[in-house]
Amino acid sequence: MSRKLFVASILFLIFCGQSILLAQSGTKKRRPLPYEYGRVVINNYSAKADLSPVVFEHWIHRSKFTCRVCHVDIGFAMKANGTDIKAIDNTQGYYCGTCHNGKTLADEKSGKAIFAACSKRVTAEDGRRCERCHSQGKKVASDYDFFHFAKPLPKENYGNGIDWEKSEELGLIKPVAHIDGVSSPRNPLALQKDFALNPKVEGMPDIIFSHKKHTVWNGCELCHPEIFTGVKKGTSHYTMVDISQGKSCGACHTNVAFPLTDCQRCHSKPVAAMR
Repeated sequence: MSRKLFVASILFLIFCGQSILLAQSGTKKRRPLPYEYGRVVINNYSAKADLSPVVFEHWIHRSKFTCRVCHVDIGFAMKANGTDIKAIDNTQGYYCGTCHNGKTLADEKSGKAIFAACSKRVTAEDGRRCERCHSQGKKVASDYDFFHFAKPLPKENYGNGIDWEKSEELGLIKPVAHIDGVSSPRNPLALQKDFALNPKVEGMPDIIFSHKKHTVWNGCELCHPEIFTGVKKGTSHYTMVDISQGKSCGACHTNVAFPLTDCQRCHSKPVAAMR
């Protein structure tokens, strides 16, 4: 084969590969079932240790803790496998081990302690406990049933099918916003008023952004300054493409908070009559 023909063949294969990738990016993805939404699979070191990857269910943890507790106070990254959690970290009380230590109560009413995440010495009993987290591909009994949990809560059409905002407002869930010895004392800041953001597409309803609704779960620190560097309206610039790629609003609203398919939750201000 001549050199020119060889180079041409390589370029053709590269072009075809790029075309396939571009074509795949425009397909409609399978919509997660309500109990799957927010699920994260963590596999930094599990496979290397001959363990199944960890399956983390956001809905269980979200029902008990605010997002700020886990992603600011404890320090979990906002992307799957971005935290680089090691078993030794958990045994020393970091990350999952902050609460999963065999001592912290799951709730005051039950008086039941949260199972410990990892152990330095592994027995047969520990092996069964390991599977409570390292559960991908396994049928592992859980202390929590999604359908039983969700039944009394207000509903919505997307994500988990649960209106988390309203559930918190009505006191049906009471997510913890402070962990002793982990969370820093916080003085409440003046709450900003709701404001409108103008979409770039003519005829699209304005976005009404509520700091009040977000600070209940996130405080200020989860969004500023890492996700949104500026704190003044108009300082940060982003597009729907950015958001769909997990940037800005998409850091939460593509995988845990209500998804982008629920357009009217954000684009909620009616369009003014055209003259």
